[in-house]
Amino acid sequence: MNDRSAQRLALLQETLAGGGTLHLRDAASLCGVSEMTIRRDLSTQPSALALLGGRLVMASYPSSTPAYDLAEQQANDYPLKHLLCKRAASFIEEGDTLFIDCGSTLVPLLGQLGNFHELTVVTYALNVATAVSALPNVRLVLLGGLFYASSQSFGSDDMRAAIERIGINKAFISAAGVDCTRGVSCFHFHEVAPKQAAIACASQRLLVIDASKIGMIRPAYFASLNDFDIVVTNEGAAPALFTHFTGRVLTHLPVPSSFEQSC
Repeated sequence: MNDRSAQRLALLQETLAGGGTLHLRDAASLCGVSEMTIRRDLSTQPSALALLGGRLVMASYPSSTPAYDLAEQQANDYPLKHLLCKRAASFIEEGDTLFIDCGSTLVPLLGQLGNFHELTVVTYALNVATAVSALPNVRLVLLGGLFYASSQSFGSDDMRAAIERIGINKAFISAAGVDCTRGVSCFHFHEVAPKQAAIACASQRLLVIDASKIGMIRPAYFASLNDFDIVVTNEGAAPALFTHFTGRVLTHLPVPSSFEQSC
């Protein structure tokens, strides 16, 4: 690590030692550098800090994380997410009915669906529905309700029942946190019902996560790790997490240094 980068990260870590968050622009101002320099420091050097929704937070203070920002997340580590989704897509078969969760991790999966002749996609995510609607080979089932702009998704009291009426072959689920003892979680409580219903109904349940989610605890718990049949992640993703996992873990992807985490 170069000395100036180390000094900047040490200053920011000291600033956030008591918890709370720090906007990226304020972190840059504090250090007297550009926002891009702070992003580069975080992506190339080991650090106890995490960048979430345009704000810095101590990774050991998950309860202090800010609101989820979908646009920010979609821009983060797209090549890795593409590799994860390419691996996940290998489980899709012709004629499947797929539940595709909201969030940024599964967006690259949509680009794989054009390789099939006939599929049905069930989703409550507007960005997923918009992309799938342009595919002539995919029948779309969009679950509606109150729209939540932060996650580009819908929520309603009867969404669970609607999902239970649909025969789902595979459920592709994303998460914002996966912890050894606290299970699988997300930022938004309106996502819990559709995630749980899809997990309960699907013939095969796949959790697709990058290793930056491991060790994180988010406000809305929705599943235990053993509620899934398959976990698709990048290699080196906290082996301790999977000690008691009874399904398959697919970890055959290169892991960027910024994703090295442990439970």
